[in-house]
Order: sequence, then structure tokens, then C-alpha cells
Amino acid sequence: MGIWKGERLGQNINWLRWWDKSGNLLLWSSEKVEQEKQRVEQEKQRVERLAIKLRDLGIDADSL
Repeated sequence: MGIWKGERLGQNINWLRWWDKSGNLLLWSSEKVEQEKQRVEQEKQRVERLAIKLRDLGIDADSL
């Protein structure tokens, strides 16, 4: 456990946080959810770019 300075619940103060043995901050569940949302959004954008490229090549991605 260690001190982390940052914003949470609208307050920018020092917080007690969990860290692993390597010194990596362990995320709160809300941070994990936000991180996963960002990952999903990036993946959606990647899929859309690939679909556009396929359409440019005359391939209907929905028929694959």
C-alpha cells in the first residue's frame, strides 16, 4: 500500500492505493471499467477501418 496523488470522486488529494511488488499501481474497479471501454472503442475503430478497406477492394465484409 502506498500514497497516490490524483483525482477521485471530485477530489484531488493524496489517496491510499494498492501497488504490486514491482511498484505497479493496481487499478480501482472503476478504472478497470474505463480502461476496458477504451479498449473496446479502439477495437471498434480498428474493425471499421478494416471494413472500409475491404469495401474499397470490392469485398462486402458482412458477407464473410
